[in-house]
Amino acid sequence: MRIGELAGRTGVRVRTIRFYEQSGLLPAPRRTRGGQRDYDDDAVTRLRFARSAQALGLTLAQIAEVLRVRDQGGPPCEHVTELLTNHIAAVEARIGELTALRDDLRARVPPAVVPDARRCHPDRICYLIEDAASDIRG
Repeated sequence: MRIGELAGRTGVRVRTIRFYEQSGLLPAPRRTRGGQRDYDDDAVTRLRFARSAQALGLTLAQIAEVLRVRDQGGPPCEHVTELLTNHIAAVEARIGELTALRDDLRARVPPAVVPDARRCHPDRICYLIEDAASDIRG
């Protein structure tokens, strides 16, 4: 199939398909006598896998490693389990960071509090950002 058809079947843009090919995520396809790319059904499988893996937050390098394991004839499921487990830990850590940030933001702008212009000093920009959260409530 031509690159446009591959893009249509997978929802991956033509430019992205070429990028994946250059990065080794997608093997170079056969070429027609006219020099056009001629992809097989394996390209569809690989691109759909890559999109699903990216949606889960895996990097292109991680996706390429999974594909390498698969290309070498082994099932990559053990490697994928490790990747996903590590990714879960990273996501949970990020959720903790974001929760702390949200709490800090809420402390700086509590509900129904009107900013106090008297707290704006010429030597500072804005007390809501510069004061520690505990000072803002006082």
